[in-house]
This record gives sequence, C-alpha cells and structure tokens, in this order.
Amino acid sequence: MPPAVRFGVNYTPSEGWFHHWLDFDLDSVRADLDSIAALGVDHVRVFALWPYFQPNRTLIRPRAVEQLIALADAAAERGLDVNVDGLQGHLSSFDFLPAWTRTWHRRNLFTDPAVVDGQAAYLRTLAAALADRPNFIGMTLGNEINQFSAGPHPDPDPATAPQIEAWLTRMLAACEEGAPGRLHLHAEYDATWYQSDQPFTPAQAARLGAVTAVHSWVFNGTAQRYGRTSVPTEHHGAYLVELSKAWAGQPHRPVWLQEVGAPAPLVPAEHAAAFTEATIKAVLDCPDLWGITWWCSHDVSRTLADFPELEYGLGLLGSDRRAKDTAAVLAAAARAAHPAPAPRTTALVVPADPALRGRLAPGGPVFEAFFRLAADGARPTTVLDERAADAEHLRARSITEVVTAGQVLPAPRPGALA
Repeated sequence: MPPAVRFGVNYTPSEGWFHHWLDFDLDSVRADLDSIAALGVDHVRVFALWPYFQPNRTLIRPRAVEQLIALADAAAERGLDVNVDGLQGHLSSFDFLPAWTRTWHRRNLFTDPAVVDGQAAYLRTLAAALADRPNFIGMTLGNEINQFSAGPHPDPDPATAPQIEAWLTRMLAACEEGAPGRLHLHAEYDATWYQSDQPFTPAQAARLGAVTAVHSWVFNGTAQRYGRTSVPTEHHGAYLVELSKAWAGQPHRPVWLQEVGAPAPLVPAEHAAAFTEATIKAVLDCPDLWGITWWCSHDVSRTLADFPELEYGLGLLGSDRRAKDTAAVLAAAARAAHPAPAPRTTALVVPADPALRGRLAPGGPVFEAFFRLAADGARPTTVLDERAADAEHLRARSITEVVTAGQVLPAPRPGALA
C-alpha cells in the first residue's frame, strides 16, 4: 500500500505574525496549535526568521533555538509533526535577510564563501537541535529563496545554474549532517518552472533533496487570464505536481504541494471554499503525492501594517482562531480515506531546455495543451522531450501515450501570433 497523503498547514502565528519570535509566548503558540490540531491535519510547516535566529554570521542565538524546540514539542503534544524552514528569507512580500549580507556588508547569498559557510552552520544547528524529536519531519532550506536570484526582485543576488546547484547541494548536506536520515528538501516559487532566466532550475527541484516541492499560486496570471472557475485555475496545483515529474530522476519520486492558497480578490472570500475543494480534489488525483500543506493557518492581524491586501485573509482560521469555510474543507479532506489514484498514462512532451520555460507558463503552449487535455478528461502527466522515446522510462511511469502541444492545440489562424 502506498503511504497515505499527508495534510498540513503553514503555521502563521495569530499574534504578532512571524515577529512572534521577538516576543515568544508559548501559551499563544499552544492555543494556535490547538486550533490547527482541531482540523485533523498531521503537520505544520514552521518558519524561523533568519535575521532573528542568526543576527551575526557567527552568532546563532541559543534562546531562539530553544524557542523553536519548545514550539516543536508543543506541536508533538498535539499530534502534529513539524517541518522547519531555515533561511527566511522572503515571506508575504517582506524580505528578511541578516545585516551581515546587505548594504555595507553586501555579499552574494549564493556564492560568497563566508555567507555560504554561515548559512550551512545555521541550517546544521537547527537540524541538530531537532534531530532527536520524533515529530521532526526535516528541514526545508528556505521559503522561495529563488526570488533573490533574479528579477523581478529589485536587488537580486545573481548566480548561474551550476552555482545554485552547488549551493543547494551544500545546504542540503548541512541539514543531513545535523539530522541524518530526515526528509530534507528545498522549495521555490513557480519561477523555477516558468521563468527562463531563473538559475534555480526544474532539474534541481526534481532531483535534489528527499522530495520535490511545488508552490501553487493562481495570482501568477492563471486566474487573471483564465478565470476563477476555469480548469487551469482549479487544477494549477495538479499541473505543477505533474509538470515536476518530467524532470524527476526516479519514476515515482514523491511530490509535496507545500504551499497553495485561495488569494483574494481573484478568489473572493465567498468562493474560497469551492476553490479549496476543487484544488484538493484535483491534486489528490496525482500519483506519488507526499502531501498538501495549505497556506496558511491564521490570518494576518489587521493591527499589522503594509501587507498586500490579499495576505490579510489567507488563513484557514481568523486571527481570532475561528475556523472559516475553507478550514472545514481541508478538515474533511484530512479525515477522509483517499484511494491511490490510477496511473496517468498520457504524457505531454515538455522541453528539457531551461531557456524554454516560458512555454510552460500561463499562456504558453505546454500550459494550454495540458489543460486542454485535462478538460477532455485525459488526466495528463508530462515527459521531457529527450525522454519521450525512451521505452524503459515510459514503462516505469506507466505512460502509454505521448503527445505534443502541437497535436493537442488547434493550428494558429492565418495571420495569428504563433
């Protein structure tokens, strides 16, 4: 029997947001975790704000690490496992980088040897602190740290794809040194799959670390272009799960939908539950799914200023810890039995060349062909063009039909843009 799909939430503290590390209140954390556990989920993803934990390159604050352990132990008391993100990094439109990497001390996050040494020491320390906790899942290197590596970030830390691969390998090794045998991974936002000049590549996402993580947000142009109730919008999470499999080194590598949410106003509050239900249903039809972790647990309090408007209402629970309709949908899914989905036997060919990632993005021919197939009930997956004729690879993945975007989409009209 395949392992059961896991359901969890990204933990956003109801009091103080992630600034709660500055005034850590374990009783408040326990109350938050009680409201999360009541949903029937089995894990939380926790964010340790990097500058608060490592304000100097050679100072990893012991008290902050103790607070992280206390949070993990409180989660265990409530039957919740914990995944920890280390290099925050970027959260809800705000950057959190230590002063020893910025302005007068400006050094590249991915290539400067001293910075990389400091990052490795930090990740190793957090992993080691939790290594003996049975409910510790493992480390995620950071939250969408690829956004620092290229535009549209206003002050990127440029690096090449080989440099990023070396950085990812080093950081994952540091996590493994701290907590051997745990599920350590890295996670990027969808520019990895859609943005051709991103040095974080699909191959890195699908081959480095214990599982592949994807983050699905339909404010990336999907909901704007296709509409709230469209197949692309409701199946965007499933698309990223299946898209990642084209690059996987192993035919049944697990994929974790680590972030997905219902962003207003593209998904209005009154329609958020329906979007949540449709998204979960579509993703559960993907084989080799490790889990679904919803963004996020609690709303951002309106007492905090300067967040983008959509960030205030993404919680399954309000900042008063009251459950919303979306929470009921996730809770029902978490408590239900889900049979293993049938293999996806139709594979859409995608280009292996990372310079062609624009074809995979909303509006691109691969994106549109995938959803044309999905709308027709074909349950597609994907395969790299360089593997499309590899009979052994196709057989290992139960693929019996290979199609190209040109075979799925109608020919362009005379004079139309190709």
